[in-house]
Amino acid sequence: MKLLRVGTAGAERPALLDQDGTTLRDLSGLVKDVDGALLADSAALERVRAAAASGDLPVIDQDGLRIGAPVARIGKIVCIGLNFHDHARETGAEIPSEPIIFFKAPDTVVGPDDTVLVPRRSVKTDWEVELAVVIGRTARYLDSVEEALAHVGGYAVSHDVSEREFQLERGGQWDKGKNCETFNPLGPWLVTADEVPDPQALAMKLSVNGEVKQDGTTADQIFGVGEVVRYVSQFMTLYPGDVINTGTPAGVALGQPEPKPYLRPGDVVELEIAGLGRQRQELKGA
Repeated sequence: MKLLRVGTAGAERPALLDQDGTTLRDLSGLVKDVDGALLADSAALERVRAAAASGDLPVIDQDGLRIGAPVARIGKIVCIGLNFHDHARETGAEIPSEPIIFFKAPDTVVGPDDTVLVPRRSVKTDWEVELAVVIGRTARYLDSVEEALAHVGGYAVSHDVSEREFQLERGGQWDKGKNCETFNPLGPWLVTADEVPDPQALAMKLSVNGEVKQDGTTADQIFGVGEVVRYVSQFMTLYPGDVINTGTPAGVALGQPEPKPYLRPGDVVELEIAGLGRQRQELKGA
C-alpha cells in the first residue's frame, strides 16, 4: 500500500493512493492517522487493505490539495552518514568500518513539496536524496539482517538537506548543520514494506533547476537497510513510526569542484526514488 497524509499543515488526514496510481482515497473514517500506532497494528493494516481492495473508500478531490509528510508523530529520526561508496569517494572520506550515526529532530520534517528555507547566514546549503526506512515493530538488540527487515514498516523518499558550514566548520557535532527548519522533506508516500521486496535495488535521482546532480542506487550502500536497522537497534530502541535516513549517493554540492554550487533562494530541487514517488521544493530565505 501507498499511504499518505493530505491537507493543511497540522491538520492532515490519512489517505491511500489507489491501485490506479492517481486516485486518492480517504482513510479518515477507518483510521485516525498514518503513524506508529497504525504501523504496529497488523489488524488495522489488514482492514485498510480490505477497504482498498473493495473500492468503496471515498475519493479525495486533489485540486489544490497539499500533501504532507506521510508519517505523523515521528519519535526520532536516526541518520546514517557516509553510507554510499561513491559519496565517500567524492568527499575524500574513508569508508567507515561501522555506520556513522547522527540525528535530526522530528520538527525538521515537512511535506514533499513544501518550501525549504535557506538558513540565515547560510552559504553552504546542500541537497541529499535518501531512502527513509520507517519502523513498524519495536526493535531492540536484533540478531540478524533478516530479523531487522521484518521490523520495517515501510519506505519513503527523504531529502536530508544540510548546511555544510554549520555541519563541518562550526565545531561540535554535525547536528547544527542538519536540524535547521524545513531540513527534512518526507514523502509523498509511505510505501509498505511488502511493496519493496529488495530495498537494495532502488534507483535514486535528484536535480537542481532541471540539472541532474545525483543519479545513484541503493545497491551502492556500504551498509544495507537490514544491517543499518540491526546495527542501530544495538544502541537504542527503535519504535514504530521512527525513521532512519540511510544515506545519500554521490553528486552533492560538497563533493563538486569549486565554486561549489550550493543552494540559494529561488532554486528548485526535484528528487525521486523508484516506486516511492517524487518531491519538489522551491527554496526561499528563512
